Amino acid sequence: MKLIVGLGNPGPRYDLTRHNVGFWVIEELSRRWAIPVTQSKWKGMKGEGRIANEKVVLLMPMTYMNLSGESVREALDWLKADIDDLLVIYDDLDLSPGSLRLRMKGSAGGHNGMKSIIQHLGTDEFKRMKVGIGRPAKRIPVSDYVLSPFSKEESPLIDEAVGAAGDAVKTWMEDSFLVAMNQYNKRIVAEGKQGE
Repeated sequence: MKLIVGLGNPGPRYDLTRHNVGFWVIEELSRRWAIPVTQSKWKGMKGEGRIANEKVVLLMPMTYMNLSGESVREALDWLKADIDDLLVIYDDLDLSPGSLRLRMKGSAGGHNGMKSIIQHLGTDEFKRMKVGIGRPAKRIPVSDYVLSPFSKEESPLIDEAVGAAGDAVKTWMEDSFLVAMNQYNKRIVAEGKQGE
């Protein structure tokens, strides 16, 4: 089975903010796979389906970002899932808008949602996909920036990244995470994106 978690904050106030791109990728997968994410469970909203004879669970924690680990921990325990089956998708300040970065493990990098998940799982050795949102101008606090919407110039890049993230998940499902990493991380290098 696969447990795919997108991070964000619940409620209309946060729907279009940079911090919610993890939710957007889950919504993209929900649309592609016709798996409605409508059931309240594990302090989140989840949907279940089967893709190529494998059970897939999509999860959007509703705990607010800083407590995301509570939802992920509950889901893993309930599903009796292996941590190797977990993928967490979230925003990253150190990648330019629209860039993707897949990793097998790593630190939270200052991301509070990831800090919470690492704390609750007791390890940072789980798959993650970062969607670049870029850094703010120096005069804008990071806390305000991540809770602001994308600019008109950035929005097409983010839409493309969300689609590419869906493709990367498909590659993981059909082949392997290593193949997805090679394919989508190399593309960032080829395009000369920042955050290498």
